[in-house]
Amino acid sequence: MLRKLEHQRVIIVGDVMIDRYLLGSVTRISPEAPVPVVLHRSTDDRLGGAANVALNVKALGGVPLLCSVVGQDKDGELLQHDVMSRFGISSEGLVNSPTRRTTVKTRILGNNQQVLRIDQEDLHELDDQEAELLIHRVIKLMDEQPVQVIILQDYNKGVMTPDVISLLIAEARKRGIFIAVDPKKNYFLNYRNVDLFKPNLKEIRDAVESSPDKFKVDVSLESLQRAADFLRHALNHRLTMITLSEHGLFMEGGELNRGKIFPTHTRNIADVSGAGDTVISIASMALAAGFPMDDVALLSNLAGGQVCESPGVVPVRRDILMREFEDLKG
Repeated sequence: MLRKLEHQRVIIVGDVMIDRYLLGSVTRISPEAPVPVVLHRSTDDRLGGAANVALNVKALGGVPLLCSVVGQDKDGELLQHDVMSRFGISSEGLVNSPTRRTTVKTRILGNNQQVLRIDQEDLHELDDQEAELLIHRVIKLMDEQPVQVIILQDYNKGVMTPDVISLLIAEARKRGIFIAVDPKKNYFLNYRNVDLFKPNLKEIRDAVESSPDKFKVDVSLESLQRAADFLRHALNHRLTMITLSEHGLFMEGGELNRGKIFPTHTRNIADVSGAGDTVISIASMALAAGFPMDDVALLSNLAGGQVCESPGVVPVRRDILMREFEDLKG
């Protein structure tokens, strides 16, 4: 069944970053302060943010076309010419900016436990020239390649501005491209007229509870359906998926396909980092391929749960996903 996802061309637009892991061991406490001393053993740089979505698309058999703005700095060079090339992800859709730092999230691990995280990032929005260059790169890819899906992956790092959002949605709709959105708080209600809108429970709670008609959102079917109706009235989108962490996910498709809660399956959770990236990847590709909603929800739960079993940000394993899906479908 997952063969239907092969060779799908998927544009991913959003904030990219390096997830950096400094790995070491701890045997003593510092004499200078009550903190552990980590003896550094190795450094592991991984694709994060929208780049992790691209990696998941590739792992599922698709062709990721990653578009973003990164810094003209050492980490930007490392991202494009080392980390992305190592995983076979093209950098043709990236714009290099002299006014921004490349986002790096550095996690220091001692004895396999996270001791500290250090974030290097700029949060200001793209200027007009950067936004124009990014939009041009995306439209060029839409015109040059048979793109089936565009994923707008927002982390509130400044790449997804109102102009970028509205113009790319309009261009994708003109070309009949399936539009999926993984939103964040700043421009949560700017993503109008898309195909799939996928917030998590906290994000939908924040949006609903700050609205004039605010109400409490819990994990009951009635409450989640009310939240989905609120979203549809505001955004005029086609499909809603709300991820519910350990409770699974809620999914609905309007009046003709009312919502259902799809529970998770038992997992040994090691790290939830990157699970949302995996879910938006499989959900958007499967929906664009015409999979039924129930199958999309099952695949999304399985894929998101699978990556939570590994420490750090990792892509989905397609062979395991296919085996688990077939076992559950019988």
